[in-house]
Amino acid sequence: MTNASRLLFTAAAAMLMLGTGCRYLRQDMANPPEDRPLAPSDFYDDGRSARPLVENTVARGSLADDALMVPKDSNAFPLPVNRELLERGRDRYQIFCRPCHGIQGDGNGMIAMRGMKHPPTFHQDRLRQAPNGYLYDVITNGFGAMYGYSAQISPRDRWAIVTYERALQFSRNAKVADLPAELREKLNQAGTAGAPPEGHASPQAGAKKDSTGGRN
Repeated sequence: MTNASRLLFTAAAAMLMLGTGCRYLRQDMANPPEDRPLAPSDFYDDGRSARPLVENTVARGSLADDALMVPKDSNAFPLPVNRELLERGRDRYQIFCRPCHGIQGDGNGMIAMRGMKHPPTFHQDRLRQAPNGYLYDVITNGFGAMYGYSAQISPRDRWAIVTYERALQFSRNAKVADLPAELREKLNQAGTAGAPPEGHASPQAGAKKDSTGGRN
């Protein structure tokens, strides 16, 4: 075999090796081995690519979430209720809840007004008397036609929404005696402002108008 033939043979062998092993050479960088979410896999005995949590381990962040979980029938509230939490709840309510439940929580949101099923009003006795844990559970897991919002709303923000829902309910059923002193004073001032001045009779107490607009 001449030198030229030997050179051609070596070049052909090298090209053959590169051609058959190209995908293996490129796999580590350009095409790394990976599984699509929830895709089947023959690597594991159970045929699943998604692996369960290792026994006796805790997922990152779950401990903080667990502290905010209460039973469905519990009326406990795991966060301090203050103005900051209430305003946060109002903000989240406007984004996630108002389209269906409406600005006042009466079930007359824009989506419901356009033909979707009306959700129940928050002001009915059943929901006014429902435990806090029930409202939190409905936001988390959904109920009826409502989907759960566990992926969209964090546990803390779910409790903020519960706080704002309670404020909406209270706004329809508050007693004057439950209001702060400054608000009671404003109500008293508004009530006296509409009364006639002392010594002047109200229109109803004076002469009556006849059908032509004159006075009898």
